[in-house]
Amino acid sequence: MTKSKKNRFTRLLFWFWGLFFSGILLVVFLFFLISNGLFGNLPDVKELENPKNNVATEIISSDEEIIGKFFIENRTPVKYKELSPYLIQALVATEDERFFEHSGIDIRSLARAVIKLGKAGGGSTITQQLAKMLFTEKPSDNIVDRIKQKLKEWVIAVQLERRYTKEEIIAMYFNKFDFLYQAVGINSAAKIYFKTTPDKLTLDQAATLVGMAKNPVLFNPVLNEENNLERRNVVFQQMERNGYLSPEQKDSLILSETKLHFQREDHNLGIATYFREQLRLELKDWCEENGYDLYRDGLKIYVTLDSRMQNYAEEAVKKHLSVHQKKFFAQWKNQEPWGEHTIIIEEAMKKSPRYQMLKEADYTDKEIEKNFNTPVKMTVFSWDSPHQEKDTTMTPLDSVKYYQYFLQTGFMSFDPHTGEIKAWVGGIDHRYFKYDHVNINSTRQVGSTFKPFVYTMAVDNGYSPCFEAPNEPVVFEDYDNWTPKNADGKYGGTMQLRKALALSVNSISAYLMKQLGPNGPRNVIDLARKMGIKGTLEAYPSICLGTMSLSVYEMIGAFGTFANKGVFVRPFYIKRIEDKNGVVVYSSLPETQQAMSEQTAYVMLKMMERATFGTAARLRYVYNLTNPIACKTGTTQNQSDGWFIGVTPNLVSGGWVGNDHRAVHFKTLGLGGGSAMSMPIWAFYMQKVYADKSINLYDGPFEEPSKPLTIEVDCDRYQQPHQDVGRDGPLGSR
Repeated sequence: MTKSKKNRFTRLLFWFWGLFFSGILLVVFLFFLISNGLFGNLPDVKELENPKNNVATEIISSDEEIIGKFFIENRTPVKYKELSPYLIQALVATEDERFFEHSGIDIRSLARAVIKLGKAGGGSTITQQLAKMLFTEKPSDNIVDRIKQKLKEWVIAVQLERRYTKEEIIAMYFNKFDFLYQAVGINSAAKIYFKTTPDKLTLDQAATLVGMAKNPVLFNPVLNEENNLERRNVVFQQMERNGYLSPEQKDSLILSETKLHFQREDHNLGIATYFREQLRLELKDWCEENGYDLYRDGLKIYVTLDSRMQNYAEEAVKKHLSVHQKKFFAQWKNQEPWGEHTIIIEEAMKKSPRYQMLKEADYTDKEIEKNFNTPVKMTVFSWDSPHQEKDTTMTPLDSVKYYQYFLQTGFMSFDPHTGEIKAWVGGIDHRYFKYDHVNINSTRQVGSTFKPFVYTMAVDNGYSPCFEAPNEPVVFEDYDNWTPKNADGKYGGTMQLRKALALSVNSISAYLMKQLGPNGPRNVIDLARKMGIKGTLEAYPSICLGTMSLSVYEMIGAFGTFANKGVFVRPFYIKRIEDKNGVVVYSSLPETQQAMSEQTAYVMLKMMERATFGTAARLRYVYNLTNPIACKTGTTQNQSDGWFIGVTPNLVSGGWVGNDHRAVHFKTLGLGGGSAMSMPIWAFYMQKVYADKSINLYDGPFEEPSKPLTIEVDCDRYQQPHQDVGRDGPLGSR
């Protein structure tokens, strides 16, 4: 080599290495400037170590099932060890082959992307993608600004690599990614798309979800099935290329079908929808008072509901009312059950979203009338469909009328010893009927289900269930000679109290009320208060027939006093609340109160057991429920309300059935009474609960009091007292 050539080579070599090291120094200097705010502030150490995530609050049942969530983003984080290995392999093979080798930036991938102008894929590593998801709210459309964002993401990626392990970065990536359809994070995605958990995802399921990482809209299995299939197969090919699959495995998988089990998460869907809304309203206030965000802070709400029992309650409602509703339609065929009460339709129309929208748009009354009488396509509730809705065409006004035909319900079940509510069904479908009929503010006339309160006062004063009371009209002279009538209009002779309660005879209830004397109504109210009744009660003799309106929640809770040896335990549904770190921030405290003696409670149970030979006889000969059951039916005037409450040793359940408007009801007592409208729900529910051995519900007799009874319950040994039991008798002297 000549001297001149040698000098030229030396100069070229000098310039090459000079440019090379200058480039490195320039990059280092650029990173230094970016780190110090050249293109705006970067996340500080605290933000990097605690990146902001909106984490869903979970509702967890007593049998450890997640029955609902509250969220802005439906995200529940999982740890690396809770991820299927297929997820990790698929992600690394497809998105970042050298993930475990680089420190946040893959120079080879970046160089390839630059040289080929992105045609061979982008150069972003998994860590860079995570940095983008965490700290870039919205990618800029401006090329210059986007370059600045990209450079900042590089710096953040390097910082993330310094503070987290590779495993933590992968977990953070899967927890942050939005898979659409409210599936934010892999936990929600696994449940919504495949009805499983991240650790149980199969290889093809994992490839389907990882395939969405490139573009969750374009490669979504619901929105673009073919695109997703092609992308899934690309994931398989990448896994083969990186040694995770053999060629034979890849070829077999490409020919396979991935079955979705897609189910959206929505507050109107799933189980316990009415309960979840009741819970949300209560928690919203609690969170505001205690400095938590219900939708972002990832609280865990442990509730008393049992998911199995909740499902059985909802199934029982559907099984009964889907059939009983047809009887209602048949009875009112070609007629309008509200009759002259057309105000019902007018009020319902004005409460509808359509009416409100038209009013806000300044439509005139005439224009609104025309709109409501113009047929349109719509989806309406229907018991006849598996999904309880059907597509049809009708006028909006006809749809308003259509919904007024439907029977509604409120059903609750709870443990009378602990107060834990096990099932809560506030209506027939939360999508179409929002009103909760269990809530303490939802009241209906209770009818004969209130009679046990009056009988309790009699028993508390020494009266035996075997006592023979006169079945004659009773006149309350001090109240305009009010004389309650028997439903069947029959009178005469005497009747044992246990039989009178079982047959719900009005004259006997009135007789007992009169024996209580002037303070009788007030004494009954005092007892009801001790049994948890908070609703409006007025001190009139008519209280003996249940003329007041109370809630399902109150009535079921009150009947629990009989099963709990006279001690009222207030029903509750929140056991405890934990923050996202597992720290308990709230624990429930039971509320109890002695309402009556242990003996009185037991005697009332024995008396109410007789109802299975009276108004509730079908429990035994139709539904084959032969275990001890203390119960009471209730029916109000014109069959507007049908009640049934059933008490077993460890479970008190029941509720109400009727229309939202009392003017809409069955024509006949045979179809509109409590035993026809409400009792079958209880029966179907209890059949399922007893059949489920995992629940292990006790079905033996009620436990006798610890002390010997002083009131006779064996009517074969009972002798009628020879004392006067009129106004000046033992009850009147109370």
